[in-house]
Amino acid sequence: MEPYDESSLDEGLVPAHVDPFVEALQERILGAPLDLDRRAVAREVGVSFRTAERFWHALGFPPVTDGAHAFSRTDLKALEIIAELVRSGRLDESTALGLTRAFARTTDRLSVWQTSLLAEALSPWQQGDVELSRAHLAEGHDSTRAEPDESTARAAVSALAELADELEPLLVYAWRRHLTSAVARMVSDADPVAMGPGGLRRCVGFADLVAFTSLVRRLSERELARVVQQFEAVCSDVITAHGGRVIKTVGDEVLFVAKVPADGARIALDLVAAIHADDMLPPVRLGLAYGPVVSRLGDVFGTTVNKAARLTAVAPRGRILVDDVLAQELVDAPGLVTVKQRSRTLRGVGVVTPSLLSPGLGDSLLA
Repeated sequence: MEPYDESSLDEGLVPAHVDPFVEALQERILGAPLDLDRRAVAREVGVSFRTAERFWHALGFPPVTDGAHAFSRTDLKALEIIAELVRSGRLDESTALGLTRAFARTTDRLSVWQTSLLAEALSPWQQGDVELSRAHLAEGHDSTRAEPDESTARAAVSALAELADELEPLLVYAWRRHLTSAVARMVSDADPVAMGPGGLRRCVGFADLVAFTSLVRRLSERELARVVQQFEAVCSDVITAHGGRVIKTVGDEVLFVAKVPADGARIALDLVAAIHADDMLPPVRLGLAYGPVVSRLGDVFGTTVNKAARLTAVAPRGRILVDDVLAQELVDAPGLVTVKQRSRTLRGVGVVTPSLLSPGLGDSLLA
């Protein structure tokens, strides 16, 4: 980590004008005023400006102009922590910045998610406040838009500033809880007996809402946002109930994994049933595959993932297709039945003979 050097400073970008209301809220959330410029932060921590800038970029923020008071004592403290980890030799700079980037990407989405949720909760249309809704319409706000109007946005961010101190311990708690699960999973996956031949093996599933494109054309932005939010909530509840993990959601799709093949199959069946029972959501189709995966930075890659995605694309409406490997794994699983389908060629995968997955006798797929 390079020491502080005045000559390393460059011009940076001119910061945009900040609304005084927003500036006051930022100070309240940070717990300290924005009274430091980048030169002061780098100097006090004793690192080069370029090191400080790399940390700032890893957090996902653009550069600011020299002399602009865009930093607080909390920013300085965070940089001190990273600098000390590197100086002590506990982390190299690349790893320290990688960990910072992981925090940044996760908390960026978390922050946007939470502000959106609160804005929706405070929306006059969501609350059913007819008079306030009429007033907002009279002001020219479009009630079909997903973004909140100015008064709702200001109310939401004010409420979040009030709640920040209470929510912070929950964030730390959730991180530590997930960290305990992650370390246990890593140790278990490193066991050569548990890992099995071919490396790390997982049941990988893709769930995809049917005819989502036509839904986009038919619904307003606000209605579409509610559909996506409901889809994510249902998927998260069902997947975690069976011990699976949501890897990522992208609008009308969710990617999940399960360690035990039968658990992955039951997730898929319960997703079809739960989404069928939800009047807000269109039908779903799923593809499942079992085999080796490459796990990297919270995501999964490899042929097994590609196969699950391709099977989803050809799965019938409200149905689940599984690859031949998973079908074989499910032969003796109670309450699970697979029926072989015709072979087909999947782009980027090759010839696959999928099977249709359904519950055992006495159960209904759409119960």
